[in-house]
Amino acid sequence: MEREHIVKQYDLELNEIRQKLLEMGGKVEVMITNSMKSLVERDSALAAETIAFDHQINHLEVEIDEKCLQVLATRQPAARDLRFLTLALKIVTDLERIGDQCAAIAKRAMELNREPPLKPYIDLPRMAQAAGVMVKEALDAFVRGDDAMALKVCRDDQFVDDLNEQIQRELLSFMIEDPETISRAIKINYISKCLERIADHATNVAEMVIFMVKGKDIRHTIPAQ
Repeated sequence: MEREHIVKQYDLELNEIRQKLLEMGGKVEVMITNSMKSLVERDSALAAETIAFDHQINHLEVEIDEKCLQVLATRQPAARDLRFLTLALKIVTDLERIGDQCAAIAKRAMELNREPPLKPYIDLPRMAQAAGVMVKEALDAFVRGDDAMALKVCRDDQFVDDLNEQIQRELLSFMIEDPETISRAIKINYISKCLERIADHATNVAEMVIFMVKGKDIRHTIPAQ
C-alpha cells in the first residue's frame, strides 16, 4: 500500500510539471499574439503590458526548474521519466527565451508606433501566426509523446525562414530607394529576426521530443518534406 501511494504521488508530481509547462507555453503563445497585435494595431499600451508579462514567464521558469530538480533528487527516475525531466529543464529555457523575444518585439513596436508606418504589415503577422502554432504543437507533442507532430514542427520551420528572407529583401529595397526609411526598416528587420528565433526555439523543443520518444538525436538532420 505504501509503495502504491509513493507511485501515485510520483505520477502526480510528473503531471504537475506537464501542466506547468503547458501553462508556461500558453502564456508564451499569448505574448506572441499580443506583441504582434501591438505592432499591427499600433497599440503601445498593449506593448507595455506584453513587456511586463515577461516576468510571469521568468517566474514559471524558476518554478518548473525547482520542481524538476526536486523530483530528480527524491525519486531517482530512470529511462523515459529521466529523459522527460531532463528535457523539461531544457524546454523551459527555450520557452523563457521565446518570452524574451516577444518582449523585444513589443519594445520595437513601441518605437515604430511613434513613426509613420513604413508599409502595411502582412508577412510579419503571418510569421507570428506560424511561429505561434509551432510553439503550441511542439508543446503538445512533448506532453503527448507524439514524435510525428514534433517532426511536423521541425519541417514547418522552413516556412518561417522563407518569410524572414522575403522580408529582409523587401526592407533592403526600401533602404536603397529611400535612406530615410533605414531606421524603421532596421527595427522591422529586428522584429522579423525575433520571430525567426521563436520558430527556432519551437524547433529545438520538437527535436527534444523526438529524442525523448525515439532516443534519437535528429538535430541538423531533418529530412525534407
